Formats: sequence, C-alpha cells, structure tokens
Amino acid sequence: MTEQLKPMPEDWRRALAVVAHPDDLEYGCAAAVAAWTDGGRDVTYLLATRGEAGIDTLEPERCGPLREQEQRASAAAVGVCRVEFLDHRDGVVEYGVPLRRDIAAAIRRHRPELVITLNHRDTWGGVAWNTPDHRAVGRATLDAAADAGNRWIFPELTEQGLEPWDGVRWVAVAGSSTPTHAVDAAAALERSVQSLLAHRTYIEALTDEDPETYCRTFLTGNAQAAAERFRGRPAVTFELFPR
Repeated sequence: MTEQLKPMPEDWRRALAVVAHPDDLEYGCAAAVAAWTDGGRDVTYLLATRGEAGIDTLEPERCGPLREQEQRASAAAVGVCRVEFLDHRDGVVEYGVPLRRDIAAAIRRHRPELVITLNHRDTWGGVAWNTPDHRAVGRATLDAAADAGNRWIFPELTEQGLEPWDGVRWVAVAGSSTPTHAVDAAAALERSVQSLLAHRTYIEALTDEDPETYCRTFLTGNAQAAAERFRGRPAVTFELFPR
C-alpha cells in the first residue's frame, strides 16, 4: 500500500517562499499558497534572480524587468503582495556564504514560521537533471533557516538591525520526489492556473501549446497524481523538514 501523505501543519501565521526564478513557485506550489492566504496567513516571496536569462529571444536587460512584472502579477493572483528579489545572476547562482547570508537576512527580516523552497537535489526523481540555480537556492535556504537563528553567524546582520530569528519551525520543499505532506488543492486549483498563466511571455517561449491548455494540463495532472496518496483529493505535495 502506498504511504499516505500527511496534511501540512496549520498552526502558523507567516511563511517565506524562497526560489531561484520567476515561475518556480507557480509550477505546482501556488495552489497551496492561495489556500494559505485565503485562510488569513501571510506569505512573502523571495526570488534569487529576476529570470533574465530565461528567454532566448529576449536580451537579459529587457527580459528581467518583464519577468519581474509577470511574477508580481502571478503572486497577486494567489494573494501574495510582497515579492522581493535578491538580484543574483540568473543561470549562475552559486551556493555559498553570500547566498546563505542574503536568505538569512530575509528570514530575520520577515520572521517566518514556515519556509518554503524548491527541490534542491540533483534530479527530479531521477528522471531529469535539476538546474544549478534550483540546487543552489534550495540548499542555501535549508541552511539559512538555521543561520538566521545564530547570532554568531553573519553578526553583521545584527549590526544592521536584523536580530536573530530562531522561529522557523519547518522548511517545506516543493517539487520533491519523496514528499511527506500535502495541501488540498481543490478550491485553489483554478487560481493556481491563472497564477502560472501570468508568466505568459515565458510560457509562450517555452511551448507551442496554447498557454492556458498547457498550464491547466500541467497543474491539474500533478494535483490529480497526488490524490492517490491524499485521501483522493487533488493536492500540492511537500517534503517537510521540521526544525
């Protein structure tokens, strides 16, 4: 028998979602975000890059501002009003101290109980190779959740007025091939489709399919695939790391 996924914890008020690019959260996580914001929870998005290297036919200086605009519209569709960018360079994000410090600073600033990131492993379940940016940002986020609570790591942040925050209770990894928990996506699935569809310029460059058909098929298929392990309900899955 396939092991059932547990419901995600609900006893929290603030979350920070940290990913590499515009659209990373929309490919499967936005329905959960919409459900959370509908329930009165506060979610902030933090993106390491502006996705400026993501469209072959657009130069980075034109692509970056466009993708930022699309990301803000995408976030608004699921009730997120704060979207921040770290301005690391798209495609060559490096795991290391500077990235950990930037994410730890954001955690100290926003004081989340739940931190969300994307698959940090080498592959997507052994089927396809993951990108360097996803791996770097996901791994740095897992580390920064601890860094943020230690006053002797990055003491310069304290000098800047960012006091240590040891209140992160979980890090949830979306897109994991070994999920442990899930959020019911039924009520918010349509909004997640609209959230992904807000990245229209990127999607039109990515596929020849009709953008709405592409978004709906992808998200609905993933949510339904999770239903077998979540009481028959379409779901967004996470691998949850308690702290």
